Amino acid sequence: MSPSRFHLLLTSAGRPVQHGWWESEATARRKFSSWIGEYGNLPDARVTLTDEATGTLLTTWPDES
Repeated sequence: MSPSRFHLLLTSAGRPVQHGWWESEATARRKFSSWIGEYGNLPDARVTLTDEATGTLLTTWPDES
């Protein structure tokens, strides 16, 4: 496991495409927005941000509600 706390995961059509880990939540949230802009047009794209220290899913795109 990476020593960084905040984990971004990009999947397309249910398969992992890209991962990223950051120490700063603010940086991870900026990257989250950036990935949506860069990769949001992939088939069935999904981006999730998880706090690895607590196991909490912080946000996901597209929104599941």
